[in-house]
Amino acid sequence: MQRLFSAFPDGWPGFGLLLLRIVVGVTTAVQGDVHLVAVANLTLGTGVIAGLAIASGVAVLIGFLTPLTGVVLSLIIPLFWFPSPAAGLFLDKIAALLIMSDAIAIALLGPGACSVDALLFGRREVLIPHA
Repeated sequence: MQRLFSAFPDGWPGFGLLLLRIVVGVTTAVQGDVHLVAVANLTLGTGVIAGLAIASGVAVLIGFLTPLTGVVLSLIIPLFWFPSPAAGLFLDKIAALLIMSDAIAIALLGPGACSVDALLFGRREVLIPHA
């Protein structure tokens, strides 16, 4: 599992990754919620896409399995265009493209030090006993 994560930077780079995760996670979770509320005839596929967006958005927000959820988010976001609800954050394709590129950047860079992934798979101190 550690191969999925390149590093868990702290300090200013870790804070930058945290801000990036907050923007992508909250935006996608809110869009999933808007999609559940705004679609008049909610089908199983629409509900699954919206639920997956909410779950993936929350996972990116807290930094849990970040490489996987970043890729999932980048694949889910274009699905919100079909069928298009009356309101939504991803109706503007430029905004959707920006959030998709941010999700891919999070998947490639990792979650940072302020994340669940850092607690589970982060840096470990190795103590070597004296011979």
